[in-house]
Amino acid sequence: MVVAETERLRVRHLSVDDAAFILRLLNEPTFIRHIADKGVRTLDDARVYLRNGPIASVARNGFGLNRVELKETGQAIGMCGLIRRDALDDVDIGYALLPEFCGQGYAAEAARAVLVSAARLHGLQRVIAVVNSDNSDSSRMLEKMGFRFEKMVRLAADEPDIRQFAIALSPGVD
Repeated sequence: MVVAETERLRVRHLSVDDAAFILRLLNEPTFIRHIADKGVRTLDDARVYLRNGPIASVARNGFGLNRVELKETGQAIGMCGLIRRDALDDVDIGYALLPEFCGQGYAAEAARAVLVSAARLHGLQRVIAVVNSDNSDSSRMLEKMGFRFEKMVRLAADEPDIRQFAIALSPGVD
């Protein structure tokens, strides 16, 4: 299902057919450094990740992480979507791109489209984003989009503090 389209991108729900792409994305050094090592090492691991993560989230919440692809070619370049985490009070937006597509405005473009969807389709009035303290590129992008730093949070007791940003949404957000 297509969640959103922009001039250059299509954002759609992930499926198990995206396993090879997910295997590559989740093993990129930048993904592991800035997000986490998900322990996905094989195509079977990627299918399990997809079923238990993004696909289960869509079934449970109506939203989850999505495939971001170039509209012109259909090539997968990253993922972006909404995540409901037990450790956080609000729904947060997550995104990750393959390295060769970073620095071209794709992450912000996909995130804006997902925020419009969050307000219009899911009635969300507020969305947060959590970012590792050393990920200055992501923090800058969020601030340019209108997110404001709120506080340091911890997703689990054994994990370091990370930065929480937030943005207020309205049904007409564009």
